[in-house]
Amino acid sequence: MKRNLRAWLVLVAFAGLTCPTQASEAPPLKLVQSIPLPGVKGRLDHFAIDSKGGRLFVAALGNNSLEVIDLTACKRVRSVVGMSKPTGVLYIPAGSRTGGGLGESGPSGSARGGEIMVANGSDGTVKILDDTGLKVVRQLAGVGDADNLRWDQKARVAWLGYGDGALGLIDVGAAKPGASIKLPGHPESFQLEVRGNRIFVNVPNAKEIAVIDRESRGLVSQWPMKKYQGNFPMALDEERQRLFIGCREPARLVVLDTTEGKPVAEAAISGDMDDLFYDASRKRLYVSCGEGFIDCVEETSLDGYKRAAKLPTARGARTSFFSPELDRLYLAVPERDGQGAEIRVYQPY
Repeated sequence: MKRNLRAWLVLVAFAGLTCPTQASEAPPLKLVQSIPLPGVKGRLDHFAIDSKGGRLFVAALGNNSLEVIDLTACKRVRSVVGMSKPTGVLYIPAGSRTGGGLGESGPSGSARGGEIMVANGSDGTVKILDDTGLKVVRQLAGVGDADNLRWDQKARVAWLGYGDGALGLIDVGAAKPGASIKLPGHPESFQLEVRGNRIFVNVPNAKEIAVIDRESRGLVSQWPMKKYQGNFPMALDEERQRLFIGCREPARLVVLDTTEGKPVAEAAISGDMDDLFYDASRKRLYVSCGEGFIDCVEETSLDGYKRAAKLPTARGARTSFFSPELDRLYLAVPERDGQGAEIRVYQPY
């Protein structure tokens, strides 16, 4: 009896030592808010954020609208109709286009207010909306299958992926195309170096990553995707010279060394991913997958990565946006199977 009592006391003491450790292991992401998008039908595509103003812009591709969300009030405040299968969105803060040339300033050199660019895949336009009234003030036409948009802070110009294979500069002030760089297929996600001059572009139909020099405005390298293909989302850790590629065929995260374009690591991830973000402060990646999960991939070493969590979401929820400034991950959930369209807000831990 005494022996059994002593054994029981040992087990209780051991449990007391281990339970607090287990309880402290929080999931890498916690759902903290769901923001309904009433009446929004169909697929939701990419996002942009006004972090200072607390607004999120969502391209509601299937609804032909731009959805504007007030992140402070946690509600949709505007639905800007008149889009044509919007895909990419870019927010340009006030003052970002100061200077000359393509980074044109306002009258008498004053900085313009902020603007929102919306790429429309159906009618081949890029609509530029003013920051306050959200009215279309300028429009660029003739860019069929307009898709992803990126802001080049160094040159203060916008880049657009479009057509059967092109990456083009946009004169935002005049809504006119600048240089166009030919690619071997339609570009999906692309990332710009901040300190360097390169742009890395996913070209899934060509089964490669195209590397562009922003100064010479030419294609300088083509890195083949042999083992894993369907390369759609992309993220960049420029400081550590690592490029992260989300592949659908089969589903894998592939990590490349940007000095030579060679694969150095891979990790299993869920299927039908469309957005991928690198959280530099936590050395972690977030992958939103239409299969119905957010995958969190932890960096265990420079060339070591493993999936640390597979968080259930909703089928078709494959686009997202991570804001380092607000430290939030936003996930687009389309209307499907009785689930209304909404934006889910996650806090990383």
